Amino acid sequence: MKFVAFERAKQGTGASRRLRITGRTPGIVYGGTADPILIELDHNALWHALKKESFHASVLQMEYNGTTSEVLLRDVQYHPFKQLVLHIDFQRIDANTKMKKKVPLHYSGEENSPAVKIDQCLINHIATELEISCMPKDLPEFIAVDLSNLTKGHSLHAKDITLPEGVTVVAPGTSNPVLVAVVATKAEAPTAQEAAAAAGDNKKKK
Repeated sequence: MKFVAFERAKQGTGASRRLRITGRTPGIVYGGTADPILIELDHNALWHALKKESFHASVLQMEYNGTTSEVLLRDVQYHPFKQLVLHIDFQRIDANTKMKKKVPLHYSGEENSPAVKIDQCLINHIATELEISCMPKDLPEFIAVDLSNLTKGHSLHAKDITLPEGVTVVAPGTSNPVLVAVVATKAEAPTAQEAAAAAGDNKKKK
């Protein structure tokens, strides 16, 4: 996905406020071997771009001063109640260096799973995104997760899904985070042994 950035000459709170009044959004590009650069973007174009999932989770082509470079979106600051982007950060990437990035998880098939169709369980999506490590060329826009084989009493972990080639999971604190949990929605009928034990207890009470 491509966007156009323009050189920003002034910085500071006052300069940024004046810039926003003119319909521009201040930003910065950092990383790599070059110095950070101050940029500004057309606010309306940026607002619409931010509504697209690919703008958040893919390598972006930034056109700046006649040249194109590859960057990642790293941070966005929104106004607390106005539809206004206050500031945006991008990071340069090196095509030969592995990178870390959170990408969205796209779940499908849960309505056809035994957990839902047979046992009427609820499927809780514990994670909506997953942090991964890969080369820039291997960065997926999203990771598709098939839930059609989910069964009652089982959760889905990161190691249970098929990752795109060249992609590994980054999970600080755990090597295999839970992505999806299966929750029963109704009490199960007692087994024959449990029913007999309950009947015996009732007789004793009498």
